[in-house]
Amino acid sequence: MGIGTGANSPVPGSVLEGNVLTSAELKRRGIAAIEQALEHGPVRLIKRNQAAGVVLSEQHYRQLKLQASRAPAAEPATLPWLLSLPPAPNQRSNAAIDAELAAERHW
Repeated sequence: MGIGTGANSPVPGSVLEGNVLTSAELKRRGIAAIEQALEHGPVRLIKRNQAAGVVLSEQHYRQLKLQASRAPAAEPATLPWLLSLPPAPNQRSNAAIDAELAAERHW
């Protein structure tokens, strides 16, 4: 196998689809193989027919880091949000809640 790009790539949907570099090719050609493959975008590294990693150009890596730094903050998880709410002004007992639910559902 070796570097695969576009039409040279194996069956669509396979691990080897796209711009790939096998461990055997990397051992044989060294950094030159990575440099050549990077001309076509990010390079998927394959070891024993399994995805092993991805190599990005420095420019692509910096773009991803910049996008990540500009991404909106994640929404708070539900439990911390619920725990941060103030207590209800009219706290009811479990028995009162059960009675209201039973009345609503006609149990």
